[in-house]
Amino acid sequence: MPAAIRFLLNGEEVGVAGVSPQTTLLEYLRERRGLTGTKEGCAEGDCGACTVILAEPAADGGLAWHPVNACIRLLPTVDGRAVFTVEGLAQADGALHPVQEALVREHASQCGFCTPGFVMSLFGLYKHRAHPSREDAIRALCGNLCRCTGYRPILDAARTMSELPEPGGWRGPGVDADGARCVSAEERVLAERLAQLTRTEGFRYEHGGQAYHAPVTLDALARCVADHPQARLLAGGTDVGLWVTKAQRPLGDLIHTGRVPELLAIRRDAGGLAIGAAASLESAFAALAADWPELGETWQRFASVPIRNAGTLGGNVANGSPIGDSMPALIALGAEVELRAREASRRLPLEDFYVAYQKTARAPGEFVARIHVPARSGTVRLCAYKLSRRHDQDIASVFVAIRLDLDGGRIVRARIGCGGVAAVPRRALAAERALEGRDWSEATARAAGHALGAEFTPITDMRASAAYRREALVRLVRRFWLETRPDAHRRPLRVGDVVV
Repeated sequence: MPAAIRFLLNGEEVGVAGVSPQTTLLEYLRERRGLTGTKEGCAEGDCGACTVILAEPAADGGLAWHPVNACIRLLPTVDGRAVFTVEGLAQADGALHPVQEALVREHASQCGFCTPGFVMSLFGLYKHRAHPSREDAIRALCGNLCRCTGYRPILDAARTMSELPEPGGWRGPGVDADGARCVSAEERVLAERLAQLTRTEGFRYEHGGQAYHAPVTLDALARCVADHPQARLLAGGTDVGLWVTKAQRPLGDLIHTGRVPELLAIRRDAGGLAIGAAASLESAFAALAADWPELGETWQRFASVPIRNAGTLGGNVANGSPIGDSMPALIALGAEVELRAREASRRLPLEDFYVAYQKTARAPGEFVARIHVPARSGTVRLCAYKLSRRHDQDIASVFVAIRLDLDGGRIVRARIGCGGVAAVPRRALAAERALEGRDWSEATARAAGHALGAEFTPITDMRASAAYRREALVRLVRRFWLETRPDAHRRPLRVGDVVV
């Protein structure tokens, strides 16, 4: 018998065969299972109407709960995991879940199309926060769009859902009032059932001449990539998924990196962080924020919670988009990328990884294995700035990350990463030279700003004009000076400080 895709769907074990490997989870739920509460809106992971919960065994014997976008999630990647949809939240006696009940009580649904996605995003919040704040709710819902309610009643529902009677079993809250994890007996049973579905050997699924490979060791992945040089590497699929839903492109054979423990691991030692290429953006950003809290807003404004739960840092780096938010910040931190090919590996500075538009230094048979970020040391001034038409869920018109290593008031080293102003993410070497060896002063900042504004030749497109981008580079260095000058004691003002 050909291999089947096995997972739990609202607690029921299912096996799926006879569908294309590039079938989306949304397509399966709606067309094959009739679970039409999960909607198709934008088909690119922006509107949140397709939000479901993806769960997998956690170290404490329970489940780790993650909202994801079903519209761009390829079905084979949920093998060995649990999927929960809005239909699964109602209790056995038909009573609404507290999330659903809160939305009803607060009149937080009008046309109702977007409501199931809000329910699932709020359920993800319900599993992670006992009494979420307004800020918690805004962060959890930044990937969900509603054209009717104006969001206020939805945010009210996020506050009141934890005040309603708690359901039993896996539907209950994930943390108690003190923030400690709550794991019900039913949730432990689900985790045990998932453990039985976990494959100890690589998974190969094939249909219609198209193959999907999911190795479970780093060596097996290296062999698979070498043996199938034309296959497409698939990580979180947050970009590749759009090639299916928007471009209707045949993807050919696929090699999934998300089942390799070595690539999922994030390790910290005296030298810094080693982030596995398949670690989720959410996990990677949490590790980076622990060392570099100045980048907290950068990571929060990177897409939405469902996208960060699915996407990977390695995939974002390997994709090489000129407007990717992570690369300028990583360049400023001095990150290196580790490439693997069969038994050999090599490392190179991240800024040298990008050769030309959507072209990297990755040779045939190589794949990104890890991103290495050096440990923090000495006196550092660091800021990152993203300019975009919307605050959340938008592509940067300009992204600049500036880091200064200081000895007293003198700049020992400067690193500046830029995005949105060239065909690839770039390091601003001319601006760095205008800074290094000089005192950190207004005159130095002015010279560096002019150098940065003249360093690149940006284009004009729908997001910004070339002139705007050049001027923005100059002005952002000025802003960096105002926020980091020696007499700057006030916390920098952010958009969230003035949004009511």
